Amino acid sequence: MRIISGSHKGKTIFPGKYFNSRPTTDTAKEGLFNILNNYFDFETIGILDLFSGTGCISYEFASRGCTNITSVELSYKNAEFIKTTAKELKFEGFKSIKGNAFQFLKNSLVSYDIIFADPPYDMADIETIPDFVFQNNRLSENGWLIIEHSSKNNFSSHPNFHEKRNYGKVNFSIFKNIVNN
Repeated sequence: MRIISGSHKGKTIFPGKYFNSRPTTDTAKEGLFNILNNYFDFETIGILDLFSGTGCISYEFASRGCTNITSVELSYKNAEFIKTTAKELKFEGFKSIKGNAFQFLKNSLVSYDIIFADPPYDMADIETIPDFVFQNNRLSENGWLIIEHSSKNNFSSHPNFHEKRNYGKVNFSIFKNIVNN
C-alpha cells in the first residue's frame, strides 16, 4: 500500500503479510480525493476514520496537511500498527484509538467534517452506519459521511444520501446533512 499524494507521496507502507485488512485501492483513493479536494481545505478540517484497517485513508489525509485525524480500529494489532506508522511518518494531530466504531460514534462528543467508514464488506450492520452518525450528531453542518462498500449495498433511500461513486469493485456512498439543511 502506498500514499498517493501530498508530503509523503509515493511512500510505501508494509503492514505485513499476516495483516487482516483490505486497504482501499489506489485508483479508488485517487478518485475520492480528487472529489474531496474540490470541497474541503484539508488543513482546516477534522477527520474520523472508522474501521481504519491499515490506516491508509488516514495517512492520505495526513499527507495532504490534515492535522486533526482520529482513526478508530477494533483490532489491537491494527490500531497499534496505525499508531506506530503515524508516529514514524511524523504526522501531527493524529490519534489512533483501539475501539468499536459504533460505540465510538455513540459516546464521542465531537463532530467531524469528514467521516470515512470502511467496514468489512460482509458486515451485518453496515446499513446502520448513517443512522449512527446522524442520530448522534457526529457530522459537522457541511460535513460528509463516506462509506466504502461493495456493490450489494444500496444506501440511496437514506434521507441524507447524496451520491454514489464507484471505482471498479470499490463503491463510495456519500451522505450530507440534507435533512437538517
